[in-house]
Amino acid sequence: LALLARWRATAHGVEPEFWRSLGREFATGRQWLDRAVVLSYAAATGLVVVGFTLLAEAASHGFEQLRTTGTWGVWLMLAWTPALTVTLLWWTRRFAPGAVGSGIPQVVRALDDDLDRHQLSWLVSMRLSLHKMVLVSGGLLAGLSIGREGPTVQVGAGVMVHARRWLSPRSDLDAHDLMVAGAAAGIAAAFNTPLGGIVFALE
Repeated sequence: LALLARWRATAHGVEPEFWRSLGREFATGRQWLDRAVVLSYAAATGLVVVGFTLLAEAASHGFEQLRTTGTWGVWLMLAWTPALTVTLLWWTRRFAPGAVGSGIPQVVRALDDDLDRHQLSWLVSMRLSLHKMVLVSGGLLAGLSIGREGPTVQVGAGVMVHARRWLSPRSDLDAHDLMVAGAAAGIAAAFNTPLGGIVFALE
């Protein structure tokens, strides 16, 4: 009843400031668009991380299948692992040198304010995230002793920072904020610890 009485009072102009505030909020349509962009990229980051997880698990399963194929599976690994490893190393140095490393130190470095735009994209970007997913999965398929936890942080940051190009110039969100959000999402997804992602973002 109290809410109904408040609504009636507002409707009759007793509290016109409410309507002015509401009008200003809807008048800033670009802010609502920015919020929609951020939410869309947040959902996309989650989907990419899940896809990365499934791809990495499929690669590990594929290696085990190759290794246990008949009596010659073990001998096949003597050629398969070095050949695929050299190919992945060449691909990394040729097309994605920023993908070298576990991923977390690269994101921490990208958060420094002294980096220019080129250096930032060299460490964290959508393109680099896609390369990182393929390279890590390829390494698991080769039987290398690597994990997806650190790379997931770099992948999440790269996907989320891509949202900056669609935000308005007056948006309060910058690349730093987006990278922190994406990296925190990667931490939470990789280690199944939502609070860990929050702590990472705070740090």
